[in-house]
Amino acid sequence: MNLKKHLLVLLTVFVGGTLFATGTQEAAGPEPLVVGMELQYPPFEFSDTDGNPTGVSVDFAKAFGEYLGRPVEIRNIEWTGLIPALRTGSVDVVISSMTITDERDEQIDFSIPYAQSGLTLLVSTDSPVTSPDDLNNEDVVLAVKSGTTGAITAQEQYPNAEIRLFDTVSACVLEVSQGKADAFIYDPLTVYRNWQNNPDTTRPVFESIEGTFGYWGAGFPEGSPLRDQMNEFIRQFRADGGFDRLAETYLGDMQRLFAAEGVPFFFDVES
Repeated sequence: MNLKKHLLVLLTVFVGGTLFATGTQEAAGPEPLVVGMELQYPPFEFSDTDGNPTGVSVDFAKAFGEYLGRPVEIRNIEWTGLIPALRTGSVDVVISSMTITDERDEQIDFSIPYAQSGLTLLVSTDSPVTSPDDLNNEDVVLAVKSGTTGAITAQEQYPNAEIRLFDTVSACVLEVSQGKADAFIYDPLTVYRNWQNNPDTTRPVFESIEGTFGYWGAGFPEGSPLRDQMNEFIRQFRADGGFDRLAETYLGDMQRLFAAEGVPFFFDVES
């Protein structure tokens, strides 16, 4: 083969390979939006009977993906690993009913609030506790989930109580239902559902713990341009009735309960 033919063959291979690579990249489509959440908080984020992610946060994340024109990949991550996953770049965003706090805001960037909630109590029927004012007592045992605002609140506001840390909500509820703890500090939805599941051994106290009413936001790595896009999406989604549709689909009974108890509803937020 002479030099001219040799060069022609090399050029053909190079161009063909380049076209193939480009075509493959185009066929692959846009890069997935990787969303971190802990699938243990129905009806916001949980797994269905087939193990697929579902719930308010999942639908919200998918709607954001559609807004961006990107497919969504949900990664189920233990609660205490969500912020580290953002900081190491393992996920693009965390959408997991996460309360915006000063401590978390020092580590990641938050969107504008899309939901709100305060902390309430699931109390053992064997306990004399009737309100949050009864908690700061050396005879009181509190069950809290590690890494949550409930755990932080217990440590800051009730130093005289015995505080027991657990990794899951179910472990905290079991501690209360068995009478081993006086109360479990968590949001009103979780308190209500677990009271329904354990009506003979627990009772709810929907009075919000002072200073715990807060807002939920989507979390991003510091400096991520996705945060501004999320902020615009939240405003548009609310204006288009998106949060109303999520409430009707997943939280209709809760919305009526909250209204009857005078508890602000999750999506009563002004962006």
